[in-house]
Amino acid sequence: MSVASPPWLLLVHAIPPKPDYLRAKVGKRLARAGAIALKNSVYVLPRRDDAMEDFAWVRREVEAGGGECTILEASVVAGMSNDDLVARFKGARDTDYAAVAIDGDRLRLTLSTPPPLEAADRERVAVELGRLQRRLDEIRAIDWFDAEGGPAARESVRGVELALRALSGPAGDAPDGSAETRGRGALWVTRRDLHVDRLASAWLIRRFIDPAARFLFVEAGAYTHAEPQRRFDMFEGEYTHEGADCTFETLLRRFALADPALVALGEIVHDLDLKERAFARPETDGVARLIDGLVRSHATDEARLEHGLAVFDALYAGFRPSGP
Repeated sequence: MSVASPPWLLLVHAIPPKPDYLRAKVGKRLARAGAIALKNSVYVLPRRDDAMEDFAWVRREVEAGGGECTILEASVVAGMSNDDLVARFKGARDTDYAAVAIDGDRLRLTLSTPPPLEAADRERVAVELGRLQRRLDEIRAIDWFDAEGGPAARESVRGVELALRALSGPAGDAPDGSAETRGRGALWVTRRDLHVDRLASAWLIRRFIDPAARFLFVEAGAYTHAEPQRRFDMFEGEYTHEGADCTFETLLRRFALADPALVALGEIVHDLDLKERAFARPETDGVARLIDGLVRSHATDEARLEHGLAVFDALYAGFRPSGP
């Protein structure tokens, strides 16, 4: 059955020999966009708004480096039928999906091979799974023609997530009982002037640890601890920075929360709170600007928490696997 003829975008560039890095940089951007090379300097994408934007960025980089770049629209491409072009796009994505499925099967085998993994090993698998899920989402974003390998790749990644969840127990507790006991309406105390780590940690507590949690924001120097209050992200708190971990990461580890989407958020919070680039996730700068805007917009901690819950709900949903 013939595929309906979509219009195409063609990008033709001429890149100067210097600077040396420019050709590699342009090649990586074209690869991330899912462009197919027709010749050494001619690339094609389906005529979509996001594809046009990707090509526009390439043109800007080429021209900034002293080269020339032209973007054209075409209903047909000389020497190749539309069906052939669609087949090439699907084949490229099938190759990408196959690599994801192989890595997913490897992770699932790691989880199912005796003896049971220690908690630290499960955390490492969770980090790998998070990266694999991001790669799967990147491929799906440029899979315009529904390549056949997509379902198998999604099933492989989903299998790892389910296996990891099973090892963490139905309520997220470690199977050996080492995870902390989850609260039911406890009073959680932290320092006033919520920012990224305290804000993210409060969201994590409310959504995954203690759904009925109550919060008290205090001046640290004037606060006297009383049982059974739980302190987080404050000096001598039960849950605070430990080793190289920020408070959000400490909570993930202590409550055995291995969800890859939470691990991804933890990497962002870590780099922002500790002012590092340990994980250097591409979303980090955007989240920083979002949190800064939230803090500036709301003077009280109660308002910051109320609006912060919605912000982190959306961020968490964005890191969850999309589709079935």
